[in-house]
Amino acid sequence: MPYEFTTRGLEVQESVRQFIDDTISPNEEIYYVQLEDVGPDGYPPVLDKMKSAAQSKGLWNLFLPHLRADSPGTPLSNLDYAPISEMLGKVSFASEVLNCNAPDTGNMEVLHHFGSDAIKAQWLVPLLAGEIRSAFCMTEPDSSSSDATNIAMSIDRDGDEYVLNGRKWFSSGARAERCKVFIVMGKTNPNASRHLQQSMIVVPKDTPGVELGLDPHVFGYVDRGGHPEVIYRNVRVPVGNLLGEEGSGFAISQARLGPGRIHHCMRSIGVAERALELMVIRSLERSTFGTSLAQKGLIQDWIAESRIEIDMAREYVLKTAYLMDTVGNKAAATEISGIKVAIPNMTLKVIDRAIQVHGAAGVSQYYPLAHMYAGTRTLRIADGPDEVHKMTIARREILKHQPGFHMQRPADK
Repeated sequence: MPYEFTTRGLEVQESVRQFIDDTISPNEEIYYVQLEDVGPDGYPPVLDKMKSAAQSKGLWNLFLPHLRADSPGTPLSNLDYAPISEMLGKVSFASEVLNCNAPDTGNMEVLHHFGSDAIKAQWLVPLLAGEIRSAFCMTEPDSSSSDATNIAMSIDRDGDEYVLNGRKWFSSGARAERCKVFIVMGKTNPNASRHLQQSMIVVPKDTPGVELGLDPHVFGYVDRGGHPEVIYRNVRVPVGNLLGEEGSGFAISQARLGPGRIHHCMRSIGVAERALELMVIRSLERSTFGTSLAQKGLIQDWIAESRIEIDMAREYVLKTAYLMDTVGNKAAATEISGIKVAIPNMTLKVIDRAIQVHGAAGVSQYYPLAHMYAGTRTLRIADGPDEVHKMTIARREILKHQPGFHMQRPADK
């Protein structure tokens, strides 16, 4: 490949690999036992033990280390961070151990770039320290969120305050005990042009008028912290809680979702790698019709196809990370959309093969494959559905041949 990891990147990658082997993997079973005890909104105590170990080794906030004055070395590039995120994706809670977990990563970036000094002191500092969690409230139950300009949440100025009214849902992690703050997107000026109507604002979870409603599950799974509906009834917050300027919400959302999409894809490759590993192990352990599954030509084909697809997908992600580092997120928009479509679909194929090799056990709670499938399937919707990303890619390709081309909307007729 025409790009290389930095010396620091290689060192941190090796440190993370060793940390996962020595600290995270041995505690995986303990984590799930404790999670059963504390419930889906609780906090397994073993996380603090692992977090303390990660901090002591400097493996903390690696996604954006320059936000912490005590972070050693220079910031990691997107390219350097890609293999780290892949490794973390193999264990569902590993990203949280290193304080590199969504949605906090994206929220911290937004607070860093667009929050006032007071907002940073109140919310960014404890998020960087891993003391609290946050949620991102953009998706609405009554609006088609594949077009973010559809959102209906109102954010109205009233003197020195903004008043919020509306409903959000799939606000991932909002039910967690440690979730203390929301970043909310709504409309401050419905009469402005389509992409200048929205704004983003910080809302503490305990603000009067904030209420948790419906609790949607993902394929029946109750994820830690949930993906609840959040209802805002005359919720008042200070004007100073606004992020950026009025009307900049859509632009902020795009700035936030670009890095978020590549992080999802990096972790998804880790999920695919673990699914392949489980597939191979199972094929060696089980026999049918006199030979092991690993000796069946069909299973060998699945294993080979999975390895080829994972390695191809990884190169696509690394190329995209390199472009983000060198030409910027906007110039790499086609590639970001491309991996957002390609990687979850690839991962689903690998998990599906692994489930098939496991037979009935593969869809049970005794193996992680079913939960991995459920989580990966949501990525074909989260941060923009496949169809919207394909539309974006197609439009850019068409523009190369017809510069004046645009997508027709009812208002354009």
